[in-house]
Amino acid sequence: MNPSNPVRRALISVTDKTGIVEFSRRLHALGVELVSTGGTAAALRGEGLPVRDISDLTGFPEMLDGRVKTLHPKVHGGILHIRGKAEHVAAVEQHGIEPIDMVVVNLYAFEKTAAKPGVLFHEVVENIDIGGPSMVRSAAKNFEDVAIVTSPGDYDSIAAEMESAQGALSLGTRWRLAKAAFATTAAYDTAIANALGELEAPTGEASQPALRDRAAGMPSAIRINLPMLQPLRYGENPHQAAAVYTDGSGKGIANARQLQGKELSFNNLVDLDACWELAGEFDRPAVAIIKHTNPCGAAQGADVRDAYLRALAADPVSAFGGVIGINREVDAAAAEEIAKLFVEAIVAPSFTPEAVERFAAKKNLRLLQIVPAETKFVFKQVSGGALLQGADRGTLGESDLKVMTQRKPTDDEMAALRFAWTVCKHVKSNAIVYARAEGGFGQTVGVGAGQMSRVDAARFGAQKAVLPTAGSVAASDAFFPFADGLEVVAAAGATAVIQPGGSVRDAEVIAAADRLGLAMVFTGMRHFRHG
Repeated sequence: MNPSNPVRRALISVTDKTGIVEFSRRLHALGVELVSTGGTAAALRGEGLPVRDISDLTGFPEMLDGRVKTLHPKVHGGILHIRGKAEHVAAVEQHGIEPIDMVVVNLYAFEKTAAKPGVLFHEVVENIDIGGPSMVRSAAKNFEDVAIVTSPGDYDSIAAEMESAQGALSLGTRWRLAKAAFATTAAYDTAIANALGELEAPTGEASQPALRDRAAGMPSAIRINLPMLQPLRYGENPHQAAAVYTDGSGKGIANARQLQGKELSFNNLVDLDACWELAGEFDRPAVAIIKHTNPCGAAQGADVRDAYLRALAADPVSAFGGVIGINREVDAAAAEEIAKLFVEAIVAPSFTPEAVERFAAKKNLRLLQIVPAETKFVFKQVSGGALLQGADRGTLGESDLKVMTQRKPTDDEMAALRFAWTVCKHVKSNAIVYARAEGGFGQTVGVGAGQMSRVDAARFGAQKAVLPTAGSVAASDAFFPFADGLEVVAAAGATAVIQPGGSVRDAEVIAAADRLGLAMVFTGMRHFRHG
């Protein structure tokens, strides 16, 4: 099909039927014959559209519970033959093969099925699409003559182009669609390989649940297929190329909806992810202000405005030019306060219309509305390979907290310790976080981040503090190897400490805490954050 030749016949077989009726109606209005399968054909007929069954095209019935319906020479010959090649044209005419100029296919919802709680093994297997990917690949390979449509998001633009070009599509459009199609089948195969790699071997019983292989822990292979969402102006620095890629979920920072502001930068996205991860840790209204991936202020509050003001008070100088993560809808009162400060970007689950209106005056401010996503793995490329680890989702129950000193923490100290420990998880190691809690609402006081020694992190956190450190508590992301770090914390005025424990000098550190009148809690869990 060169650009001057219109689409005359379209094969339509979709699992996701979003928009398919209206798209098919527009194709029909252009004189396109609609050929379809099973449920898709029934859906189109139900809307009054004339549809030809695939079995009429092939002369062969759908069979084997639908496993075989489009795997036929009259389907793939109709798609794959080169229109300008005489031998191909003669072959299809000889065998009564009718040309198919457009294929509209999306695939079985394999990932959704495989992820269902209690799904049976045979359900997982039956949701591996065979005919769909085959048609997609055939049409994409022959893009010069055939248009392949795999995304409902393309329906409107394709129909509009055909309506303005007597039913034809440009070569550029067909090439774009072909590239998207191959990305679709690659991602689909990746999803199948990843899901099956996590399952235990089947026993052969039809009712066997699809049990996850708990022993494996990590995938046997890393298969990543993320289409580019958009290029970025540059990476961490102007001489580095960069782009953002999506997992297609519509969730998380990569897929957040930008409501206003300048183009997002690589560093914006990294910082936004960091502040959203921290703010999202808390059940109460919480705000995290991030600078260079470390929190310069974080706090809980009675509402978003209260939490923001408390977070800002922790380090208003560093907050200038930072990014803000908020775990609640942002209202006008909060927006009024935040708008007083120059910030690069704000991410939240939603913004009231009044808040959006208030921020509109700051045209460069980037506002992002996010659908939360849980990070399962953390991936890091290293020379010659990659590292993969589970995301740090470690939490503390009451039984995990062990008071090691003669003095127990007060209720207010314990609330502050829990808050400081959570924030500490999001600070580059070595890390010491000073915090306090008023009315049960945690607030950072000083953050010592990314130091080469723990005693320096303790000193730096106290030096950076704008709020008084006297009466605060301190969290350490790993054990104190010596008592000197603890002594710095005590000298700063902290009254209680939370740390993992596990040093060969724990007894020495505990004795120092008792001597200094500190309450100290061991968690048995560390929170190193190296990158």
